[in-house]
Amino acid sequence: MQVQFLGATGTVTGSKYLVNAGRKKILVDCGLFQGYKQLRLRNWAHLPVSPAAIDAVVLTHAHLDHSGYIPLLVKSGFKGKIYCSEATYDLCKILLPDSGHLLEEEAAYAERHGFSKHKPALPLYTQDDARHSLHFFAPVKFDQRFNPIDGLTGRLIHAGHILGAGILTLDNGATTVTFSGDLGRPNDPVMLPPAYIERSDYLVVESTYGNRRHDPADPMIILGNTIRETVARGGVVVIPSFAVGRAQELMYYLHQLKQSGAIPRLLPVYLNSPMAVDATVLYRKHRSDHRLDIEQCTAMCQAAKIVNSVEESIALNQQRMPMVIIAASGMATGGRVLHHLKAFASDPRNTILFAGFQAGGTRGAAMVAGAEAIKIHGEYVPLRAQVVQIENLSAHADGEEILAWLSHFQRPPRKTFITHGEPDAADALRRSIEERLHWQCEVPEYLSTAELT
Repeated sequence: MQVQFLGATGTVTGSKYLVNAGRKKILVDCGLFQGYKQLRLRNWAHLPVSPAAIDAVVLTHAHLDHSGYIPLLVKSGFKGKIYCSEATYDLCKILLPDSGHLLEEEAAYAERHGFSKHKPALPLYTQDDARHSLHFFAPVKFDQRFNPIDGLTGRLIHAGHILGAGILTLDNGATTVTFSGDLGRPNDPVMLPPAYIERSDYLVVESTYGNRRHDPADPMIILGNTIRETVARGGVVVIPSFAVGRAQELMYYLHQLKQSGAIPRLLPVYLNSPMAVDATVLYRKHRSDHRLDIEQCTAMCQAAKIVNSVEESIALNQQRMPMVIIAASGMATGGRVLHHLKAFASDPRNTILFAGFQAGGTRGAAMVAGAEAIKIHGEYVPLRAQVVQIENLSAHADGEEILAWLSHFQRPPRKTFITHGEPDAADALRRSIEERLHWQCEVPEYLSTAELT
């Protein structure tokens, strides 16, 4: 086998790994690039392989940096099957059409207001493109072997992280290669811990937090303190959140904070993301993917008032009383949260609370770094609100947790490829693995190729 790294190198986005197995080609993950413009431009560039020449796709999970390129892949000629867990398929049915819808909205807005450099402004793909791509999915069960192509066996086991997230192993009978996908945390309050791998000839492991250790402080306490302080100022808490995983964990925490009296029980909490609402329902369907029982799932679902219409969303921006608004996207790159930022970011009474990692080049990263203004829809909005980041709300394992997961291998892989991290995080994890486990490691470059012999 041979693997070519088409994404998630030097960045946490655009995950794509092209596996050549004889004359067949498999794409492991099919994600969008996000963040810096030079990365986003890669979404518009042709892949180094024709989509029609790819025989199958296997997804580790549904987040758009791992699945969001699928509609364009299908639109460009891919004809094979897309394998993933059952929960990942259910989430993609929500995420991909929503992504297409947002891309259409952004293109239309750019066209109306004349700030696109292209005439006419076109989306990368449409909602219809996304819906069409769903016909190519072939969901599989965890821990059961499947054959994406003749002569190659695949198996997904639980990775934690979000519903349906899997660790993928491919086996051609002579060589095995494992892709960690995004590894969850061992003690996440909602998701199961990542399952252990005992052996694999080659390993591709993520490194999002490879250079740091999560704060051991209880994130629920930090969340409660931040909300109370903002309410005392008469302000609004706006939480840009990923619709899948992060939004549900936040609602679980908010329910507990209200039940304990840590925040006012009558404080209005709004979930302004139709996609997050649909995703939350799936926690009841896929009970074996997480720790919550039916009662806890119900409480989580009822922790926020659902904002369904655009009119309701706009009306929130006219309110000036304390409240909490959870809205996508998690790095403030698009979606309804942009309109809330335009409405509330300039008022020092308010708080913009980021719950997790902010990729370089995103608005979220700029705000956390202390930007005085943020550009939204072609205009600069002053940033006077307090900006808070709770990094240990992350659904990603930190450097020590990754090393603990790796320690369960009974023998070292022949080589470990470290991806899905900013350069400093990937290199820090490389050093840690080499120095503490004495494994052979490599941080691959974009479009580089490795032989798996």
